[in-house]
Amino acid sequence: QVQPVESGGGSVQAGGTTRLSCVVSQITYVSVCMGWFRRSPGQEREPVAFFDSSGTANYAPSVQGRATLSKDYAKSILSLKLNSLKPEDTAMYYCAVDVFDCRFGDGSRWGQGTQVTVSS
Repeated sequence: QVQPVESGGGSVQAGGTTRLSCVVSQITYVSVCMGWFRRSPGQEREPVAFFDSSGTANYAPSVQGRATLSKDYAKSILSLKLNSLKPEDTAMYYCAVDVFDCRFGDGSRWGQGTQVTVSS
């Protein structure tokens, strides 16, 4: 198995923008679900944005209108751009690929995560 590899993130001031990238070997397969999730300290992991098996981008209500999910097929990169950052966006962000049922469970392929910290 080839695991996703994330990059980007870091410390950003509120109102700023961050761009996260993830190298995904399955990027060309439209039916393969892939996306970004996050976990804040003491919280459950939650979806941020993902492509479903039809290739449609889905966004969490908390980032709707502020997030853009995209694919760069030439570079095999799944990107997440998040604007108008808020302190509550502070979390470890994970890239994931699910080749089975799009449920993004433990059987999916998860990256190591990249930290995003938003200061007010």
